[in-house]
Order: sequence, then structure tokens, then C-alpha cells
Amino acid sequence: MGRVRPSRRRFLASAGAFLGAAPFHALACRVAETGGTPPAAEAGASDVGYGPLGPVADGTTGLPLLLLPAGFRYVTFGWTGDPLDDGLITPRAHDGMAAFPTAGGLVRLVRNHELRDGIAFAPRPLYDPNGGGGTTTLDFDPAAGELVSAHASLTGTAVNCAGGPTPWGSWLTCEETVLGPGGDPDYEFPHGYIFEVPADGTAEASAEPYRAMGRFVHEAVAVDPATGIVYETEDRGAAGLYRFLPNQSGNLAAGGRLEILAIDGAPDYDTRTGQAVGTWHPVTWAPIADPDPADIDDDSVYRQGVAGGGATFARLEGIWHGGGRIYIVSTTGGDADAGQVWEYDPAGERIRLLFESPGTDVLDMPDNLTVSPRGGLVLCEDGDADNYVRGLTLAGAIFPFAKNNVVLDGERNGFAGDFRHREFAGAVYDPAGDWLFVNAQTPGITFAITGPWGAGPL
Repeated sequence: MGRVRPSRRRFLASAGAFLGAAPFHALACRVAETGGTPPAAEAGASDVGYGPLGPVADGTTGLPLLLLPAGFRYVTFGWTGDPLDDGLITPRAHDGMAAFPTAGGLVRLVRNHELRDGIAFAPRPLYDPNGGGGTTTLDFDPAAGELVSAHASLTGTAVNCAGGPTPWGSWLTCEETVLGPGGDPDYEFPHGYIFEVPADGTAEASAEPYRAMGRFVHEAVAVDPATGIVYETEDRGAAGLYRFLPNQSGNLAAGGRLEILAIDGAPDYDTRTGQAVGTWHPVTWAPIADPDPADIDDDSVYRQGVAGGGATFARLEGIWHGGGRIYIVSTTGGDADAGQVWEYDPAGERIRLLFESPGTDVLDMPDNLTVSPRGGLVLCEDGDADNYVRGLTLAGAIFPFAKNNVVLDGERNGFAGDFRHREFAGAVYDPAGDWLFVNAQTPGITFAITGPWGAGPL
């Protein structure tokens, strides 16, 4: 999830646990009516959203860590260095995240830590003692607006970037590296896999990789609750969009087959530039013969896919299911290299470009995303300058919802510096739709934001 912009422009779970949302189809209809012009160019922030942003004091520290619209408030918790209830310390590099209901009315968050090297931060559940990444699990009380407990839930993995929730109540965490023994860092075991972390508290993660789901530079996943198919993104400059068809729905450990998306009638189609907003493309799927190659590099699985006619995307990162559709972010896609949002229709086996940023002032390298309970998209920026959480409305307009304003002078856990240009990650709503959780990856903070959601499109 590192900030890598192309050097030059290219040419040519229960339903509650799963956090789905209302259909987002109206956006594409609006785009088609405008003749393919990105609607972001038409509407300024003053026309949509919740109004102008201003500094708001954190309910936990009293510091103005975010700029938000009037009426919104937030608390912070789970900072890097905070003690966990298992006697450990919260690791850094907060990234992808999901929220689940609990029987006691709490919200359970499972949160990634995108760490590449160092020793494992917890003794168990352990995959590789030389893997610094993993997940922590946090229980939040939405009525009191405060953290209740937190503990390590997976350790010994590497570069846990994003992932995705499952309808059966677990978190799939993805490794964004294919390094292994003999690499730098020198891991004890191979990496580049997906792991599963139960969220219901009745079992701990097995710390066993799902090899059939592919070994590549993973970013995120989305599960279609209607079919159990898992859609997987790849964070490379030339990347594929994959799907995993499990042998047993809801039991990914039982294996399955991996495929790459291809545009029907247009093998090796390149979606990175020159695309028309709103145009549907029929899709097919090409098999990946060897999803876990022994002789590995970053593009080993992708090369198999394009050899079979698979389509190429630019840095696929966030992916989320909502209203029967799958929404996918291409961080550096588009003619401005500033980002694209794609919509895949699994029932119709078709895909279209939903939105393309005309410039970094509108949307700068979107990364993680989620679907709002009210039907819009929430996009986390990982750009080169100021970073925002942005909303994309059903009418096709984009607006800033939150701005990173983290400047510290040792007030919490000794952190000091200007972190306003660091990325947002892990946006997700609680099952009731009252709280939006999001991470500042550096220095490592989890925000819980609430306010008058009904006054706007999120």
C-alpha cells in the first residue's frame, strides 16, 4: 500500500456482519447520462456532502486530529504503543479493517498491521517467527463510545495490507508480498497468502495460509454472500482481478480454484487508461493453473493470467461488496494516474468504470473503500500531499468528508511530528451504521466517527 505513482503517464454474515449496503446503480446511470464525463468535474464540495471541514477535537486526547463537517465528533483508541489486554503492545502500521456485531452489543474490529520485518509481535496464533505483521482484535462499545478490550489475533505474517469480511463472520487478511526464505527480510516460511481470523471469539486463527487462493501481491478481498465466491485484488502496476471459487462455500480451507477476469472478446485488455466511464464490458474468467508457484516473483500468477487472456488493471487495492455489486479501486488508474473506481456485476458477468479522477485535487490515489449503509462509497486516500476520506454519492459527485490533521508533540505514546500527509486506511461502518471507523496508518491511530449521517449521502 506504499505510495508509488507512475513516473510518467502511460499511453494508451449474516447480513449485519457483512456490512453490505443499498445498491449504488444510480451513480452509473448518472454517468451514462452525462456522456461519460467524470461527474467529479461538475460538482464542488460545497454542492454535496456535509459542508465545509473544520478542526474537531478528539474526544480522547483533546487534540484536533481531524477536520470534519459541523456536527460530527470522534474518539481515538488503539494507538501504536497502547497496551493490549493480553499483556502485549499494540503494533504499528494500522491498515485494513472490518467490523462485526457481538452478542453483547459491542462492535468487534479486526485490524491489520502492515509490517514487513521484525520478529512476530505475539507468541500465537503464529505463522512465521520472522514475520512482523498480523492482526489485532478490538471490542468497541458504541453506546459509550469507548474501547472495551483489545488483543492480538494473528501474528507472524507479513505486510498485512487489507483484506475483507466474510458473511460467516471472519476476517480474511492479505499479505502484500511474495518474499520467503532467502529474501530480504529472510523469512522462515513463504509469504504472499490469505489467512482467516475468526471474529466471533470462539476460535483463534489457525495461522495456516490458504494456498489455493493464490500466492501474489495481495491487497484486499470481497465475498459475494449470494455465491460464496471470493474476489481478490492485486497491488501491482500491472495487476489482475481474481476470483476464488471454493469447493465448499464458507470453508475456504477445503480448497478451490483461482481465476482471473478477462474482457469477453478482448483478450489482454488494458483498463489502465483510455476508458469511457459507464461503458459495460462483458467478462469471462480464465483459469490460473498454478496459484502457488514454487518459482515465485511478484508477477508469477499475473503472467499466467494474461497468458490466458486476462485483463490488466493499475494497482487494484480496495474492494467491497454492496447491493449485489462489487466495487473495486484502482489506485493509479486513469488518464490522470489519480485513480479509478470500477463496478462489477456478478449476476450479469459484466464490469464498468464507475468513476475516474480527473486530477489529484479531486481524488488522489484512493486505496481502501467501503460501502455506506446509505449507499455511497467511502474512499481512503493514500496520496502524495494532504490525505482525505472522501465520499462518492449516488448522483456521482465526490466530496471531502475528513482530512488528516495529525500533528503531535509527544502527547500520546511519545509520538512527535507532522503526519498530515500519511494515508488513511481501513474505513468500515459498525453494523448499525452509526459509527465510521478509519485508521491513520502512521503513527497508527484508530478513529471512531459519528454524527448526523442522515444530513448527507454517507
